[in-house]
Amino acid sequence: IEKDSVAWRFQTGATELSFSGHIHETLEVWDKNGVRKPKLSADDSSFLTHSSIIIAKDYIIEQSIQSEIVIINEAHHLPYHRTFTRSLLADLFENGYRYLGLEALFDSTINERKFATLSSGYYTKEPEFGNLIHEALTLGFTLFSYEASVGKNGKEREIEQADNIQQFISNNPNGKVLIHCGYAHAYEHEYPSWGKAMAGRLKDNMKIDPFTIEQTVFLEKSNPENNHRFIQQNNLSVPFLLLHENGSFYTGKNTDIVVIHPKTTYSDGRPYYLIKHREKYIVPNEKLPKNSSSLILAYRENEYEKEGIPTDIIEVTETKNSAALFLPKGKYTIIIKDANYNILERYNIEIE
Repeated sequence: IEKDSVAWRFQTGATELSFSGHIHETLEVWDKNGVRKPKLSADDSSFLTHSSIIIAKDYIIEQSIQSEIVIINEAHHLPYHRTFTRSLLADLFENGYRYLGLEALFDSTINERKFATLSSGYYTKEPEFGNLIHEALTLGFTLFSYEASVGKNGKEREIEQADNIQQFISNNPNGKVLIHCGYAHAYEHEYPSWGKAMAGRLKDNMKIDPFTIEQTVFLEKSNPENNHRFIQQNNLSVPFLLLHENGSFYTGKNTDIVVIHPKTTYSDGRPYYLIKHREKYIVPNEKLPKNSSSLILAYRENEYEKEGIPTDIIEVTETKNSAALFLPKGKYTIIIKDANYNILERYNIEIE
């Protein structure tokens, strides 16, 4: 990152760090783009004063019953956005959702294989994205890619994305659709230089109003003092919405709702959203190299040989010495590599 000279090096660097579980470092590097001290506008201040808190997941699942298409976005460097989408899957499936469209997916055989690999896409290499894909396929979702052709950008990209989704839906009418995209692609209204984003064009083309969910308005900062007041004023441990006393949600004017994520808390150096509903597994000291860094990867059974995505990954260093993985129940292959990526240990475990 320090040697790179391109303007977007901090965005790329933060994303790469997220792939190996360096969550707080991800925030620190992203913030090198520049951080403004948070200012609460008069409108936001009024909204905060006259609002109550609603658990985001509960409201989304309720709204999904009467919707045919749900569109949710992410910031590409923040795994917890994928964790939140994954938390919705089981209830959405129960409400009739059968298809999951992923902007980041480039894999024509994933529905047969049932898991993502290193060649499935760029962002899909991140463990929480791999876990999102695994859960969707396990539940019975059919995944599809809708990204535009190589070289299409701006307005052309939005048009082609919307066309691709519409074509998929017309060919697969027996089920509702969840779309997971990046940033402004989820916006329904006019957008500078694009005319309209993918979601707005899909809405116009299909004459169906999608339920749109924004996660990227209030991004967490590495220094909690720089977080927006909407984050600072609440101590919830789950994503939430602000509901004004007049009955309207905070929407950011581009989507139906804006999800606000809580400040990340850590245990054993790992973020809260990885710990929930998982079992802690500590790698024995005798398996770790002495006085050097190591990379520890946990793969679902039989996925390592096929270049699968690890369920969890940590780097152990002299300053970051927690060797705690957090894993759902199941069988895993543990791989430990040294700083030169040589395999030092390989063994199997079962989390019960």
